Amino acid sequence: MSGIIAIVGRPNVGKSALFNRIAGRRIAIVHDQPGVTRDRVTAEVEYRGRPFTLIDTGGIGLLRRESSEDVIVKAAVEQVEIAMGAADVILMVVNVQEGVAPLDGEVASRLRRSGKPVIVLANKSDHAGVEPAAAEFSALGFDLVFPVSAIHGRGIDSVMEAAFKLMPPFIPEEAKPEGEPPLKLAIVGRPNVGKSSIINALTRSERVIVSPIPGTTRDAVDVPFEVDTEGVRQGYILIDTAGMRKNRRVDNTVEFFSVKRSEDSIERSDISVLVLDAESGILEQDKKIADKIVESSKACIVIINKWDLMNDVVRKAREEEVDRRVKKDRRERTAGAPLTMLAEFGTWVQEKLFFLDYAPVIFTSARTGFNLDRLLEAVRYVAAQLKQTVPTAILNRTLHDAIERRQPVSGDGHFLKFFYATQVRTKPPTFLLFVNRKESFSPAYRKYLCDQMRRAFGYEGCPIALVPKPRPKTVDSVRSRAPKRPTPRHARDRNVRERRPGPPASKFGPKPASRAKSGRR
Repeated sequence: MSGIIAIVGRPNVGKSALFNRIAGRRIAIVHDQPGVTRDRVTAEVEYRGRPFTLIDTGGIGLLRRESSEDVIVKAAVEQVEIAMGAADVILMVVNVQEGVAPLDGEVASRLRRSGKPVIVLANKSDHAGVEPAAAEFSALGFDLVFPVSAIHGRGIDSVMEAAFKLMPPFIPEEAKPEGEPPLKLAIVGRPNVGKSSIINALTRSERVIVSPIPGTTRDAVDVPFEVDTEGVRQGYILIDTAGMRKNRRVDNTVEFFSVKRSEDSIERSDISVLVLDAESGILEQDKKIADKIVESSKACIVIINKWDLMNDVVRKAREEEVDRRVKKDRRERTAGAPLTMLAEFGTWVQEKLFFLDYAPVIFTSARTGFNLDRLLEAVRYVAAQLKQTVPTAILNRTLHDAIERRQPVSGDGHFLKFFYATQVRTKPPTFLLFVNRKESFSPAYRKYLCDQMRRAFGYEGCPIALVPKPRPKTVDSVRSRAPKRPTPRHARDRNVRERRPGPPASKFGPKPASRAKSGRR
């Protein structure tokens, strides 16, 4: 057991700043605007050697028996109630510079009804001069009141020591055999395409807030999720992200940081799930989000959500087209329309997202649960493809055959000569190719080789990285690398005499050798 600590309070008192301070990293968005945090943001934290789960919640902005027409405000309060019910210790955050507010009393009354241990944190006690004002919050009815500063980190150690005393004793879990880590799935897309609805449908709970208002989700929320497949439990982390709009339409800093969190979620994911709206089709922003996935070299699955709304429209349009073009045998021709319609729409999607044509296309409906099981099957299949390792001999034979069938076009008359290839990593599959000329690897030829490898080895949903590397020159022999010795002087003189031209040859033959001088006259 590790324990759960929840951070609760009214809006804009510094809950997210405290959450990031205890977690030791920036997870939740911090801003002066009230109501920035809406969903429950959780993190597995280890503070001074003690592991536990930390939960950040949205602000409670409603008084007792007060109603609101804002569905997001009501949903945020429901998320707070869920966090309070799961927590072992609750940290109630107040603003020491503003004193006790009516909403602080409302939060305190809710906490007393929960029956959980509560510690009051008088936040924004940035210096010792304001710490005496923290005693005012004893009127809320709780014994433990600590002046803290989330921004500067003052008083956090004392709070955590008190919280650990109120939590159940920490019992280390038995060492389990190390299995595969949870698979991280980033659910990304434009605003209001149904990303949060898909997560709630998969987990069968109201884990994240869903509303028809674009921009409901702001933080990147990690949702743990497990599936039992044939007796084997596979863990997932579903990352709910904010909708990514065009840069020129991002009109405030909160939305800017929300989009930045979404881009970071793509970077840290194993598989990015791109959600499209079946009603609106593929827009320019969808292509830009897909391009970010390609730039990050992440595996991808494309989801066409809200297919239940589109199904009847497309069916009706198809029937009208068939009725107009082929008037006879209409009933026979339209009997297989749904399957044909899915196949045609999927082909159209891959043509529009031609740079992401390796990603499988799944048609789903988060509202009715249509094809959600196929989504999980696609996730498992793509995850298995990511881990695939190709034997070196088969890899080299496949690439040799592909290059023999189609040589790259070169403007300077040179041809690509392939020597050797090997796989150097997975996630994404990366292959090192030793060639004679790196310049011959044009983007078109790289695409050709990737297509040939997909035909041979699959890799559906996975990007393939081909890294050409010029082969080093042949190593010189030992004799050529040895330093030359200086030539002796007598040898140089002999070489000069040998190279000196002699007398011209006689036409009567070679001149007889002269008699050697003797001692006689």
